[in-house]
Amino acid sequence: MAHSRRMFLALAVALAFSSSALAADKIGNCELSGTKGSIPIAAPAKAGQLTVQVNLPAPIWWNGDTPEAIKDGMEYCMAAEIAWRAGYDKLEVVNVGWDPLVAGQTSGYDLTLSQVSITDERKKVVDFSIPYFNSDIGVLTRADAPVDATTVKTAKIGLQQATTGASFATEKLGLTNVQIYPDQGDMFTALRAGQIDAVLTDTSIALAEEKNTEGKSVVVGQYKTGETYGAIYEKGSANEGTIDKIIQSMIDDGTIKKLGGKYLAAAWGKDPATIPYFE
Repeated sequence: MAHSRRMFLALAVALAFSSSALAADKIGNCELSGTKGSIPIAAPAKAGQLTVQVNLPAPIWWNGDTPEAIKDGMEYCMAAEIAWRAGYDKLEVVNVGWDPLVAGQTSGYDLTLSQVSITDERKKVVDFSIPYFNSDIGVLTRADAPVDATTVKTAKIGLQQATTGASFATEKLGLTNVQIYPDQGDMFTALRAGQIDAVLTDTSIALAEEKNTEGKSVVVGQYKTGETYGAIYEKGSANEGTIDKIIQSMIDDGTIKKLGGKYLAAAWGKDPATIPYFE
């Protein structure tokens, strides 16, 4: 009997240790696949943690409307994995405005993950990581009043200020019947209210909104741009080379592809490749 009790206690201790170790390999709801501290960051913006900026809301990429509420999402779990491989189990999320984010007017962070397209113009004020996602420009419209490849050219179009979607719509497509919004939330609200006919934004973001509205808005087409997303670093950041190595390791071992399958493809319910391209 004493032997059995000892065996039971040993098993209980082992299970408790195993459970504790398993719990330690998560940040928020993100299951971490890399080795903690395998690519350490020498000098984070704040000691003992990774500090990441984002412009909210960003459903599916960051699931929650406030930094405190977010526990998962494609880019949140990317950030969690980066933190872990850098040697930290603490991740601080900071919500900032879109314009200062892409204009290099913020500070005190390690990186920004906010579906930011890499452009030469933005490279003048911020540094970018290696690309981690490809994105074209999608056309989002109300399901009960859709536009097509012809009518989109005269429809009233919503654009987010200082985005590549806005530049593409006005400079490449030559659209003039446009309404500019400071952030995604205002733009999507205007579409739902019928104040505009369609929105031009990254296909990935448009698909997230289609899902968010349960089909009341729909991505009817897209334009090929060859855009890629990258993390933003402060100009001349001492840690960007190291974080690039972490992101590359996540590409090489399939972590980013796995996160994309879990949070993006599954959430959208469709493959972006099935959406027709407008000329």
